[in-house]
Amino acid sequence: MLKARALPKVLQNLRLPAAAAPLFIVSCPDLVIAQCKAGIIGSFPALNARDEPGGPVMLEVWLKRITEELDRYNQHNPDRPAAPFAVNQIVHRSNERLERDIDICTRWKVPVWITSMGARVEVNEAAHSCGGIALHDVINNTYAKKAIAKGADGLIAVAAGAGGHGGPQSPFALVREIREWFDGPLLLAGAVSTGEALLAARVLGADLGYIGSPFVAMDEADADPAYKEMMVKGGAEEVMTSALFTGHPGNYLRDSVRRAGLDPDNLPKDWDASVMPDDSPLPKAWREIWGAGHGIGAVKSVGPAAEVVDRIESEYRAAIERMRAEIC
Repeated sequence: MLKARALPKVLQNLRLPAAAAPLFIVSCPDLVIAQCKAGIIGSFPALNARDEPGGPVMLEVWLKRITEELDRYNQHNPDRPAAPFAVNQIVHRSNERLERDIDICTRWKVPVWITSMGARVEVNEAAHSCGGIALHDVINNTYAKKAIAKGADGLIAVAAGAGGHGGPQSPFALVREIREWFDGPLLLAGAVSTGEALLAARVLGADLGYIGSPFVAMDEADADPAYKEMMVKGGAEEVMTSALFTGHPGNYLRDSVRRAGLDPDNLPKDWDASVMPDDSPLPKAWREIWGAGHGIGAVKSVGPAAEVVDRIESEYRAAIERMRAEIC
């Protein structure tokens, strides 16, 4: 295995070696700001900032608020500054906003760019042009190599158990294969909901854990109260995998499928997966069919996002001490 290199400055000096995953529809400025102030990288999908007819460009509004509020916080807390934030760009050809959103993020000098659904040279170049870094979602080693070849600075290994469009591979296999040739920034997604899981991700070779599901249930998240309640009540066995709703395998809460009037154990078999989600007569993924990862058993209550970070930090430090005691 290659010796890990020093991380880019933007990924250093975090309270915890962790980033919050961008949650479609759920992540919003309140949540991102809370995550950053708590000491981990906060993030949101650019497409969450939805424009209203005749209204302002909401991505501009969101970036202005996040940037200015974090700047004010840092001025008042020079000894414990906020972590940087990230914006997720869906680079699939179906994203008609991509070019516009790239220009906006470049202007606002977004420090961390997360790209999904395809690797694009021009997006990575835009990130670099404003001093940012680009991290790309991958579910296997082949996609990882393609992303780095196209100029990504780092990778997010989306392993089995991740919420939303989780990958099928074990994190043990996926991280190992990537680390055989890549010594740059590597994040691991897939049930990283506890401090023990975060430490395990580091032991495997990841630089940071990628935390998603616990933040759905937080006060600052823009999630339906019923969604938050399901996250609190659920465990890994309540998560099902289906490609029905988007044409790509995704992990969803079984109760949300039932709530939408479908039987999770007997889903339709004759839906044309080539039909884009907006054209489907089925309930809409993310808005009606709610994503979740296998780590939801760690979600015990609704509360401030900072409490998630506090809990994971406490568990992480305790796990390090247990391992140190056993090994030494």
